[in-house]
Amino acid sequence: MTIAEVSSVSKTFNVPSVRRETVREHVFGAFRPRTFERFRVLDDVSFSVEQGETLGIMGRNGSGKSTLLKVLCGIYSPDNGKVQVRAPVTPILELGVGWNPELNAIDNIYLIAGVMGLPLRAIRVQLDEILAFAELERFAELKLKFYSTGMASRLAYAVAFSSVREVLVLDEIFAVGDAGFKAKCEERYRKLRAAGHTVVLVSHDTPAVRKHCDRVLLFDAGRIVFEGDPELVASRYVETLQHSTASAR
Repeated sequence: MTIAEVSSVSKTFNVPSVRRETVREHVFGAFRPRTFERFRVLDDVSFSVEQGETLGIMGRNGSGKSTLLKVLCGIYSPDNGKVQVRAPVTPILELGVGWNPELNAIDNIYLIAGVMGLPLRAIRVQLDEILAFAELERFAELKLKFYSTGMASRLAYAVAFSSVREVLVLDEIFAVGDAGFKAKCEERYRKLRAAGHTVVLVSHDTPAVRKHCDRVLLFDAGRIVFEGDPELVASRYVETLQHSTASAR
């Protein structure tokens, strides 16, 4: 069964064509209309995701991967084309968005888990598990503004994993934390996949893509340029990076 379909999707952003950096440029520029350049981030993208499939997405920075995930999750609306997702989605994208630094970990768990749709009763039941997964039991009463980046990232992933719906959309999940926490995230991911969850995974980590994905899309300049077996696509991605590095010399 096809659980998600992306059909001829395009997305464009307006980018200021003249950058104003000095006070003089801002003052005198205020009397001139600002011009914008249309930058197409996604260009006629089409693909589908089957129920229970793990679809990988690879590509250099700026190729449109993260924008695609936001369109898929309904955060952005496409300029053209259509997106249809036939099941509830849990996005794990920009970690820490919505946190209140003046609140402690427990209060932030209630805040963010509630926003993600987890019922209050479920949050109470899972609170200790969330703190244990994040390895933050000792710091549960500490305000988030005193957390390190790694501590905040662990808490964000722990909350996100506690409220997983049928479709899981992940952006660089295996690039956070130390080796121990990374292994813990991979184990949780394997359990979710074994339970039949559909996963869309963006990653630069070629070993992880080869290991976890059933099929991979390679993006470049907002378009799908290659699609197929994880081993083949990962190899093509590495070749693309090597060619880009050689061209820049």
